[in-house]
Amino acid sequence: MTNEAVVVLDARSLRALAHPIRVQLVELLRKHGPSTATRLAERLEVNSGTASYHLRRLGAAGLVEEDAGRGNARERWWRSVHRTTRLTGDELSESEPEAVLAYMQSIAALYNLRTQRALNEMQTMPREWRTILDLSSFALRITQEEGRRLREELLGVLAGYRRDVPEEDAPEGAVRVTVVTQVLPELPDET
Repeated sequence: MTNEAVVVLDARSLRALAHPIRVQLVELLRKHGPSTATRLAERLEVNSGTASYHLRRLGAAGLVEEDAGRGNARERWWRSVHRTTRLTGDELSESEPEAVLAYMQSIAALYNLRTQRALNEMQTMPREWRTILDLSSFALRITQEEGRRLREELLGVLAGYRRDVPEEDAPEGAVRVTVVTQVLPELPDET
């Protein structure tokens, strides 16, 4: 396994991730560890042929790889190669605008799924964790430079808590949480 923490998307890997099923496959492999196409298909409620196809596409882009230490001739296991995906810079937005848009839409759909799952489980969550769950919106009026600084400061705060390790390596009482940040410019209407 490459075991790199972060992959910065290039045009090839961006195009591979510009599909909602592929984004979800990578997410599942990162969250639960190595798995087969059949098991992943069951989680996503798609057929195993669909999952296999998308895993091969992700593999060709270097985002997942076959876990040769598991399985047999009939059962291929897959694992994520990276823990985090980053889309940076304006170059891809300029050269691959459709792929960037498709990728961002897939990410937004995944965030929506996560939110809905958490809300569906809210009533059965332990009270202590239920009080941590938060859906907030803060309207700010800031400059572009302040926006860049805000984004970097938020990433810095989260980096201090970044510990997405396997469950057996986590501190006692720790559970996996998802923090979603969104800095969404509301540009004036041009009408």
